[in-house]
Amino acid sequence: MSLLILKIGGSVITEKDAVSCARKDEIDRISQEIASFKVNSQDAIILVHGAGSFGHPQAMKWVTGGFDAQGVYLTHSSVKLLNSMMLDSLNTAGIRALPVHPLSSCLLENGKIVEFNLGQIKLMLERGVVPVLHGDVVMDRAKGAAVLSGDRIVPYLASVMNASKIGAGSNVDGVLDDTGAVIKKITPVSFIDIKKHIQGSGSADVTGGMLGKVSEFLELAKSGTSSRIFNASRKGMVSKFLYGEDVGTLIADK
Repeated sequence: MSLLILKIGGSVITEKDAVSCARKDEIDRISQEIASFKVNSQDAIILVHGAGSFGHPQAMKWVTGGFDAQGVYLTHSSVKLLNSMMLDSLNTAGIRALPVHPLSSCLLENGKIVEFNLGQIKLMLERGVVPVLHGDVVMDRAKGAAVLSGDRIVPYLASVMNASKIGAGSNVDGVLDDTGAVIKKITPVSFIDIKKHIQGSGSADVTGGMLGKVSEFLELAKSGTSSRIFNASRKGMVSKFLYGEDVGTLIADK
């Protein structure tokens, strides 16, 4: 049984220029595409979703200026609401899915993951359950609290759990250059030249946007695990990724 890690960006399942506004139709469509794949596959899946408008505006208001317990609570409560919507949709589609909240399972130091309780995740996978994690605000030994993005959760889990396939569904067709064209492949070597041409995020984003996403996945590629960034807002693209088709931008070691 191989392990797939799928990350769905907050830009796909929320209105990122609003505050706490979900795209319910998109959430349900993605749940159906994952469910259709699960019926035909024995592969285990971990799902990670971004916080979008349920996390970025709140974190910028309450968390980025320093530790504030009330701000941590309000931000976590907001992202947990989106997580519950995702879980409701997945279970309605026939997927047995359970939440794993990073605030309760992770510890950071200067933004770096130093502890991650994987026991629940491993047991869920053994029992055929899809663990659903999300971008969150997490306790940090140095800062008090800090934002932990889904784009940092994915490479960490992929590394420690030996994932075989990693995908990040965004709201664009892949990593775009300065002309708007999709960059079909990025390696650590090619990244040096194209880094300055990669388009960033146009909305409020406390996690680094597309450039931050690529940087995180390049570190994963150096250890031998490739990933893809593709457009999950297009119907059928999540399915194509899960079935191994050539979608979006491939990030690989060479």
